[in-house]
Amino acid sequence: MFRIVSLLFLSVLLSACEQGPSPEEMMRISQTLVPDDPQLNEIYQRSCKNCHTLTSTGAPLTGDISAWQSRLDKGRDTLLENVVNGFGGMPPFGLCMDCNAEQLNALIDFMAQNPQQ
Repeated sequence: MFRIVSLLFLSVLLSACEQGPSPEEMMRISQTLVPDDPQLNEIYQRSCKNCHTLTSTGAPLTGDISAWQSRLDKGRDTLLENVVNGFGGMPPFGLCMDCNAEQLNALIDFMAQNPQQ
């Protein structure tokens, strides 16, 4: 019996170690991240940050690699197409009508990053 309880406790403990930050903690982390490039930062501040730093919007949070992974798995072309055309709650061009594909890809790269890197 002691062995079963010990194994159960150990499995719960290990599963807790594998979990990432809570949604609230991830939201706080996302709100501190900004692109290094000043021009990209300006675009991010006006077009991306309002949705990608709040859990209530349903958008993948900046820096939440697990939320971004399913989108990245669809391929860069599909992801960029969804940004350009809009998808679900994502407005076309992410409300950055003057952004080009290079800038949009750079924003995707920034938001899908691991903040520990």
